[in-house]
Amino acid sequence: MTDRFRITLAQLNPTVGALAANTEKALAAWQAGRAAGADLVALPEMFLTGYQTQDLVLKPAFLRDAMAAMRALAAQVMDGPALGIGGPYVDETGSYNAWWVLKDGRVIARALKHHLPHDDVFDEMRLFDQGPVSDPLRLGPVALGIPVCEDAWHPDVAGALAAAGAEVLMVPNGSPYRRGKLDLRRAVTVARVAETGLPLLYLNMVGGQDDQLFDGASFVLNPDGEVAVQLPAFEEAVVHVDLQRSAAGWRAVPGEIVPPPGDIEQDYRAMVLGLQDYLRKSGFSRVVLGLSGGIDSALVAVIAADALGAGNVHCVMLPSRYTSQGSLDDAADLARRLGARLDTVAIEEPRAAVEGALAHVLAGTAPDVTEENIQSRLRGVILMAISNKFGAMLLTTGNKSEVAVGYCTIYGDMAGGYNPLKDLYKTRVFETCRWRNATHRPWMRAPAGEVIPVAIIDKPPSAELRENQTDQDSLPPYEVLDAILERLVEGDQSVDQIVAAGFDRATVKRIEHLLYISEWKRFQSAPGPRLTTRAFWLDRRYPMVNRWRDQG
Repeated sequence: MTDRFRITLAQLNPTVGALAANTEKALAAWQAGRAAGADLVALPEMFLTGYQTQDLVLKPAFLRDAMAAMRALAAQVMDGPALGIGGPYVDETGSYNAWWVLKDGRVIARALKHHLPHDDVFDEMRLFDQGPVSDPLRLGPVALGIPVCEDAWHPDVAGALAAAGAEVLMVPNGSPYRRGKLDLRRAVTVARVAETGLPLLYLNMVGGQDDQLFDGASFVLNPDGEVAVQLPAFEEAVVHVDLQRSAAGWRAVPGEIVPPPGDIEQDYRAMVLGLQDYLRKSGFSRVVLGLSGGIDSALVAVIAADALGAGNVHCVMLPSRYTSQGSLDDAADLARRLGARLDTVAIEEPRAAVEGALAHVLAGTAPDVTEENIQSRLRGVILMAISNKFGAMLLTTGNKSEVAVGYCTIYGDMAGGYNPLKDLYKTRVFETCRWRNATHRPWMRAPAGEVIPVAIIDKPPSAELRENQTDQDSLPPYEVLDAILERLVEGDQSVDQIVAAGFDRATVKRIEHLLYISEWKRFQSAPGPRLTTRAFWLDRRYPMVNRWRDQG
């Protein structure tokens, strides 16, 4: 008779620090697995506490509460399948990132994370101690090897588990999203399968946490590297996977394969989910934003409407003497298409009052960027007042190109609690707007169709802080700017390398200079979803005071 083993993969969305709520979700998944006849219900890495916890796990009181919650959970796992769940573990030898296995009211095993990542957004070497490679766990007819997240990215742990008798690799993960990550994970895990000859179940967390997104997209590989099951990206899912043993060993019975979305859709879903979870987990349900009639604020409004529904999006037009009628008309058209509230608060009188109050101090000086920034900062004051009064989070709307070179006003248009576009270059903003106009998915809560007026996409970008102003008065065309920035930021290329690729040296030097002198602004900027390999903050950490420049 053929041996069978059923694993319920619970690709779920925890909240950092919400121990009781996360426990409740874990129990609900366990009950679903029990009802389906599962032998093991599996939850992702550090699910009990949420992830990443960052320095919370250095706090003894937090560890005390997490360990107590895990013991209480174990007591409830009776008369049913085993439950595998991530959470911290502390004993006299150290503090570990662990995957606990609970059954019959007790802890029957723990797999401790061996390789602690200390690159990209991770700094686990300062948070946890390195655990030994755990022995395989025998559950009924199968011996499970459990490489925890990073352990699967190195051949030694999987190899040691296979040599010790593991028959199936179960990999719990908290692997954050960034562009191209789905393909990278597949390549890494296929290598582990090829090296060991074992089937592999890759279970990833889903949901937003601060500036990070966990995209789920869990999957199961058979020993030949073929995908047997593929879970959806960016959605919670509870899926039952059957393993079957024959003379050739264990294999997963083929199940549903949900195709992953394309690159633009992945980024867009990440921005929507990032905003949705940042608000929900922070206790907000509504947003307010300044709608300028430009493309960036238009895209933010649509992202917010897709995340929350248009009824929870409050748009405010803040015109000055420099605001064109076209911008007023375009903002009104966008709000109408979305079905979002739009109010107008003119800033001309407040601007005159502030400039009048400063007249004796600024006497004898010529108007310059100072007066332009007064307008931007007045808009920030007004928007924050609306945010405070109605309990709606203020969204900022600066894209990565602007944030990179400081083309934004501190305490002005940078004021706010979250920025959905923080890691999206301007050229991608244009692509994303066109894609959203042509695409609608069931998870989008805003209307289908051309929600962003073509006039907004086609007109030259402008801050409209002086007469006849366009962004290209002070910046190169965005296709040039973004190409240089991607080489400087994502590629860490030298000036000589960028010039050799065909770019003007003076332009490259100027962009490099703007990038470095804007670090202090980024340090104070709102968080936003990580989409690339070098998002500002955790991925790219530069000093605010920095006199070095590439002399190439």
